[in-house]
Amino acid sequence: MADITLRPVTAADLDHFEAERSREGDGPFQWFGHRAPRALRERWERDGLLSHDGGVLAVEHDGGCVGRVEWFPNFWGPRETSRCWTIAIGILPGWRGRGIGTAAQRALVGYLFDHTPVERVQAFTDVANLAEQRALEKVGFQREGVVRRAQWREGAWHDQVLYSVLRDER
Repeated sequence: MADITLRPVTAADLDHFEAERSREGDGPFQWFGHRAPRALRERWERDGLLSHDGGVLAVEHDGGCVGRVEWFPNFWGPRETSRCWTIAIGILPGWRGRGIGTAAQRALVGYLFDHTPVERVQAFTDVANLAEQRALEKVGFQREGVVRRAQWREGAWHDQVLYSVLRDER
């Protein structure tokens, strides 16, 4: 398993993240078109990318930032009683395929269960993204099913596979 650390995002990390947000950097399952280049930096200046409504942490490996993990709320009923976290990940291209993403997602799940009262953490990925599906399963996520035509990307709708892990399953 890769040795990683999750930590708050720094200004230097933002340079990596902004450079990554290109067709080549985001990879085949994350290119959603051009986005406001300063939006992430403005949010970082406002709240450090950490709030009660979610956050972003840098993934550090071998002394440098190699990507990020994120979480945001999802609700399966009333906001007061049915909140869970949805997680996402972006590992920089040169660091993919080394187990870093699996380790980072495992660490994020632990962090969220240790520091928030949610019962469920979920993730979704494109049906063709077999590497991410394997990574989620290694972390302990269970495949729940396919959400049909849930994501608009590159001029077409794409099916997503929904996964979850419950507090007592980690």
